[in-house]
Amino acid sequence: MCQHQTPCPTADAVDREAARILATFPEQGWSLLCNGVIVFEDTGELLPDGRTIAPHRGPALHALAA
Repeated sequence: MCQHQTPCPTADAVDREAARILATFPEQGWSLLCNGVIVFEDTGELLPDGRTIAPHRGPALHALAA
């Protein structure tokens, strides 16, 4: 799917979120990545094959420092 040089990570790659954004809809809370993954502002994901990835936000950085 990706036409870039260096190609974006595939939808199955661990670093799939590093793919380029093709379209963004901040008013709806989601973006389409070059690899076909839809990422949501809550960090959840919808993969091209229909699988879902649950939101995976980590703790706030200031909470880690405490």
